[in-house]
Amino acid sequence: MSQTVTLVETLKKQLRARGLTYRDVAEALDLSEASVKRLFSEYNFTLNRLEAIAQLAGMQLSELVAIMSADMPQLKQLTREQEQVIADDLPLLMVAVSVINGFSFGDLLQQYQLSETDCIGYLAKLDRLRIIELQPRNRIRLLVSPNFRWLPNGPIQRFFLDKVQQDFFNSGFDKSTESLVVLNGVLSQASNAELQKKMQRLARDFNELLREDAALSLDERKGTTMVLALRQWQFKPFKRLQK
Repeated sequence: MSQTVTLVETLKKQLRARGLTYRDVAEALDLSEASVKRLFSEYNFTLNRLEAIAQLAGMQLSELVAIMSADMPQLKQLTREQEQVIADDLPLLMVAVSVINGFSFGDLLQQYQLSETDCIGYLAKLDRLRIIELQPRNRIRLLVSPNFRWLPNGPIQRFFLDKVQQDFFNSGFDKSTESLVVLNGVLSQASNAELQKKMQRLARDFNELLREDAALSLDERKGTTMVLALRQWQFKPFKRLQK
């Protein structure tokens, strides 16, 4: 379903919720009721008319778009098979991670050695996987939810653990843009659970900042990775010394 159709359907729901009819819309637009019915059936509205109908319902157009976005089903996780398709294709994985982080088509071409044809091909694959909707003029609309996660111990996570973690931790973490905190202690199950909740809140904060920065140019943003991990674990050499 295109965004125009989805927006008009959302508008119809809002009109019905307020007890407004096609006749009310016709009077507001100075059109016949038959003309209004045709506009709705054909989803054929100018921006001015959409704005006028939204105002009739006591809303701004931006509010209507926000309601539409909230009502649309969003992907929270892929299947293992879908992840495997991405993990097996390094350029596709690179593009997938980038668009989830808010890259536009232009950003992808600026950042990576990709031709327009190849870039469109990778985006089309992500469209088929329903991670994005590839729109006219190569605009990208994300279909994943803000709390999207790769599968625990799935193909993508295994790829990063096997291939990326050594490179990531190969740093002194002494730059102003870097931080490494390693803590060790003896905690109860309740405290462990509380820490996990705090980690989830921090992850949401990270995603919120990501969305806020999406409007900035790519020159003003730098790739940033944060790793949060918590285990009931003991260093093996220490374990061997236990009674």
